[in-house]
Amino acid sequence: MYLEPAPPRGEPDIGKNQAEGDTCSRILQIVEKLSHIKDIHALLDAVLLQARELTRADAGSIYLIENNVLNFNYIHNDTLFGDSSSNKYIYTSQTLPIDNHSLAGYVALTGKPLVIDDVYQIPESMPFRFNHAFDEQAHYRTRSILALPLKTSQNKTVGVMQIINPLGADLGPTRFTPSDQLLLSYFADNAATAIERAMMTREMILRMIKMCELRDPKETGLHANRVGAYAAEVYHQWALMQGQAEDEIKHTKDLTRIAAMLHDLGKVAISDLILKKPAALNPEEFRIMKYHTILGARLFFNKESDLDTLSAEIALNHHEKWDGTGYPGTIDDIYQENPPLGSGKKGEEIPIAGRIVALADVYDALVSQRVYKSPWTEEMTIDYLKGQAGKHFDPEVVEAFFAIYEVITAIKEKYQDQGASPPNQNLPS
Repeated sequence: MYLEPAPPRGEPDIGKNQAEGDTCSRILQIVEKLSHIKDIHALLDAVLLQARELTRADAGSIYLIENNVLNFNYIHNDTLFGDSSSNKYIYTSQTLPIDNHSLAGYVALTGKPLVIDDVYQIPESMPFRFNHAFDEQAHYRTRSILALPLKTSQNKTVGVMQIINPLGADLGPTRFTPSDQLLLSYFADNAATAIERAMMTREMILRMIKMCELRDPKETGLHANRVGAYAAEVYHQWALMQGQAEDEIKHTKDLTRIAAMLHDLGKVAISDLILKKPAALNPEEFRIMKYHTILGARLFFNKESDLDTLSAEIALNHHEKWDGTGYPGTIDDIYQENPPLGSGKKGEEIPIAGRIVALADVYDALVSQRVYKSPWTEEMTIDYLKGQAGKHFDPEVVEAFFAIYEVITAIKEKYQDQGASPPNQNLPS
């Protein structure tokens, strides 16, 4: 049931050693590429994909340790989802205690890998049990699981990766071998450092959002998470509709989620008298408020950084409108003192990231509770967004949004504001 790597015995196998050396080099090349991925969601997607390719596995999931519990963060399943990079199950909410009752909890608690040939045949003597609920709901049959702790070079466990149902040469179900475990253990140990780095990046971003929230109560970490996730998934769908290359889509999606989270950071430079005014802004106050787009774009001045470039684009353009009635409009130099607001950009003059975040931001504002309004119903919101296609919003972006509306709903449920209760969804654990 539980296997540890066995020490080598007998005479060394030169051919085998060469093959293992080649595999280790390949893993190090993979990990080097992973280290360049900034967004935690994009990184977990890449980690799972590579781990599954190394063991020919059909499915997998990752839990990360946050606030002393295991938080579900990512899932792949080729049989059920096909393209796992854009499905609602990615945004499932589930936590597990770090104890020996679940498979993932046991691995996180002990720091040891777990190999199970058939999760439906776990002996009663074992402390952990497999949760069958997901299999029953999805009509899936989980068989073999290889669960590994994600440990950094400082021996800190940051999460648990579960690889599920390896496939043989005939694409039929098979079992994980001791070689699979050695290979994935090595990969997991190297990938964990990249995961920890991405978690720290996300934490720093959320602290920046928190700073903004101190000034503007509407600008919360949950709002930023929702807008970032909406924008990333809508971009993914829009890019597929445009026929863009997969590598380009993944790279831009990685940056889009982070950049979209920072869309309103410029509000920190706007007076509290305007930000926290309980009534409608007068024309002069609204004119000043419009400058948060320019002030936000100024924060991202490193033109050598793809992330800064995209963050500046989004900050500057997320209030532009497809019909040209948005703001701040065309500005020759955003760094000049008090630059005059220009005529609104129109249509494809607005960068695609700005057009996408415009929709994501408005959708979240409409369906969320605010001190000055109650949330709109989904029906009212859908009617409004569709009615604004070709006016406020790019019609193709609206089309992409509704093509993945099931994913949008899952994102909204995962990052609910305080007081709302997320649905209880079960996953293999």
